Amino acid sequence: MKKAVSTYKATFSKVIGYCIFFVLIAVSTQTAAQQVRGKVEVIKDPLVDTLIAKRLEMNKGAGGVASAFSSIGYRVQIFSGSNRKAAYNAQARLQDQYPELRTYIIYNEPNFKVRAGDFRTRLEAQKLMQELQSSFSSLFIIPEKINPPKTDPDND
Repeated sequence: MKKAVSTYKATFSKVIGYCIFFVLIAVSTQTAAQQVRGKVEVIKDPLVDTLIAKRLEMNKGAGGVASAFSSIGYRVQIFSGSNRKAAYNAQARLQDQYPELRTYIIYNEPNFKVRAGDFRTRLEAQKLMQELQSSFSSLFIIPEKINPPKTDPDND
């Protein structure tokens, strides 16, 4: 019986020793981590700034500063078909009715698609769609990246 108690004491003292060892390691790593806190060093190539500046310059050339800030919105698709001439005719008909409205011709082989407008909400696109139902047979509202409306510099 005495041998069993001494074995138990030896095992118990080893467990206590391991626990103290792990607690000391945990405390030392936590204090080391706190000493490094607050120091962040960013190393980057100076060409990154040059590339960002070139991209902004290209966006300005492609349609002003507004094109850099395009967002998701809606357009009304007024034509879809494989005939290029019919697509341009549909675009011309729409431009006659609404000269201020932007139109876009998209070619996804083998079809041409004519889309109109840059609407931020679906409700605005539906309003145009209802106005065009008498002129065009197949109309769809398409969610896609839009160009924001041009700002009027005289409106300041």
